[in-house]
Amino acid sequence: MIRTTLFIAAVAAISATGALAEHGPKATLVYDQPLPNVPGKSIKGVLVEYEPGGSSQAHTHAKSAFIYATVLEGAINTQVNHGPIKTYRAGENFSEFPGDHHTFEENASKTERARMLAVFVVDTNDTNLTTPEK
Repeated sequence: MIRTTLFIAAVAAISATGALAEHGPKATLVYDQPLPNVPGKSIKGVLVEYEPGGSSQAHTHAKSAFIYATVLEGAINTQVNHGPIKTYRAGENFSEFPGDHHTFEENASKTERARMLAVFVVDTNDTNLTTPEK
């Protein structure tokens, strides 16, 4: 329950900026498990759902976070560290490394929803998984 509350607080921090209030993603913590063979680290699965035309503002993730994301449905346009904007479709995946700056992400469709599963390997003590850019 505490872990879920902490994740909801992180998502609320993004939503509080107003940038995600109307078209932002819904993020749900679906898995949270300490890694028994790596003390101090946990794996957290986050289901991210974008409505048609939805997007998120620029953000970073916890400094310790390595993220592996798989698009489950639809297509997502994303940009990391001001690199090229890439489109990932259902079944495709990408990674983000500790310290990466997620500069852009949106549902590639204005008519269909998009969903992805983001799997974080993160310090167990990190309570804020996402920090919006100011």
